[in-house]
Amino acid sequence: MAAAQVQRMSRLMAKTLRDDPADAETLSHKLLVRAGYVRRNAAGIWTWLPLGKKVLDNISTVVREEMDAIGAQEVLLPALLPKEAYEASGRWDEYGDLLFRLKDRKGGEYLLGPTHEEIFTQTVKDQCTSYKDLPVMLYQIQTKYRDEARPRSGVLRGREFQMKDSYSFDTTDEGLAESYALHRAAYQKIFARLGLDYRIVSAVSGAMGGSASEEFLAPAAAGEDTFVDCPACDYAANTEAVTFVAAAVDGSAHGPVEEIDTPDTPTIETLAAHLGVPASATLKNLLVKVDGEIVAVGVPGDREVDLGKLGEHLAPAVVELVTAEDFADRPDLVRGYVGPQGLEKVRYIADPRVAPGTAWVTGANKPDTHARNVVCGRDFEVDDHLDVVVVEEGDPCPSCGAGLKLDRAIEIGHIFQLGRKYADTFQLDVLGKEGKPVRVTMGSYGIGVSRAVAALAEQTADDKGLCWPAEIAPADVHVVAAGKAAQTEAALDAAEQLRAAGLRVLVDDRAGVSPGVKFTDAELIGVPQILVAGRRVAEGVFELKDRRSGEREELPLAEAIARLTA
Repeated sequence: MAAAQVQRMSRLMAKTLRDDPADAETLSHKLLVRAGYVRRNAAGIWTWLPLGKKVLDNISTVVREEMDAIGAQEVLLPALLPKEAYEASGRWDEYGDLLFRLKDRKGGEYLLGPTHEEIFTQTVKDQCTSYKDLPVMLYQIQTKYRDEARPRSGVLRGREFQMKDSYSFDTTDEGLAESYALHRAAYQKIFARLGLDYRIVSAVSGAMGGSASEEFLAPAAAGEDTFVDCPACDYAANTEAVTFVAAAVDGSAHGPVEEIDTPDTPTIETLAAHLGVPASATLKNLLVKVDGEIVAVGVPGDREVDLGKLGEHLAPAVVELVTAEDFADRPDLVRGYVGPQGLEKVRYIADPRVAPGTAWVTGANKPDTHARNVVCGRDFEVDDHLDVVVVEEGDPCPSCGAGLKLDRAIEIGHIFQLGRKYADTFQLDVLGKEGKPVRVTMGSYGIGVSRAVAALAEQTADDKGLCWPAEIAPADVHVVAAGKAAQTEAALDAAEQLRAAGLRVLVDDRAGVSPGVKFTDAELIGVPQILVAGRRVAEGVFELKDRRSGEREELPLAEAIARLTA
């Protein structure tokens, strides 16, 4: 926590606004701008003003204290990184347009770091040569860069952002599990201290690689992640990590494939209406390109393909939708009437619900024609069963079978057991106990520091403004001088006494500003305690207001200070 200080609003570089920014859609975006915490410079690029920087630093302090407590050591790596390390890991291409790429005056290629697994691996390779040097955990708090296609929601999705990333290095899988558990417990302490409501959910590793992966999500309406929560057991997961398993059924009772004339039915809705069958009886076949190769993806007609989920399953391959030009090059693929039976030179991926023995109405690979009694395993084969449908409310829990609940959330942390992916790339070995080289295994652990600011704003704000938890607020108490010179003098004196008592103080001593505006600004800025120098200051009496509960009490200054420092 920052040292005791007094910040006078008459000298504070921040202007509060009465109206929401025109481009703001989320609560945190509106309030952080209106309360003078941040200002926009360009799409996804933000200036942190003094109040915002204090909150950002307070969150960083909590993170540092808990990381230090588990024995992690802080370092600071460069943000400007050479291409070669990311080319070696494959992420120079995998990240695609998300990377900020640039060249120096000599033509050397660089990137602005989106995350630092490669550079941490190289650092440890340079510094650690023996098993005696391990385990080691390193972390940094640094600005990261990603060229988001649609930066939005204020500091929630920016093109540069503050992040804590840490990495563990062990000689055994058991050691990695211990380092992972230490970070997991540290994250629980961090988010509890920050006052965040959060969930730990199973996740997928994606381009990060590795095996075990969990996300820390802060439920909020502005969240861009959807997660599932089982009301009957402790199962929780990002929707991209939810898997459905379906057993094979006996399909012997189904008759032979029968082609049906179905003019003008290129969609599931038109087909179901034409045949008088539920959409769930039809088989939808979506064509995509995976690293340029056409692949068909089959799901029940009443479900949608989750392209993000499909991409995670197939990472690091690039998944794109096919275009009209792709159909022109493949006359065997009839747009709107594709079926899995008889497909040639096309990989077929199906959702587990398309289980062996199930029968479907699907395209007949002819214009204006569908086929029924198309049985999986008899009339077509599935190359890969992957859960790729959009998860819906009520889908069965993979753990207990109860109906799942869906909720929105902000990702505030992610932990991975990377294993040896990057150690293999950079040949990170140490000399083992037996005198032979041992390949190191790694973990990677991130916290979105600037995202945590927005997540807290989303979760704790009310209809009057921000309402910060005490540990990360920009001040402990906001002293408001109601307006007259004597009240301003009393407010400044009270601020000094509060500072001497060890509190961080924001004092509104602005001249020419009405009491009503000052009170409105105090509620907008969101410091936990508000001390008003009002009509009874001549008697030595102040009004103490709890920002969250709204409870007010008149009491002498000495008693107010005792209450605030208790």
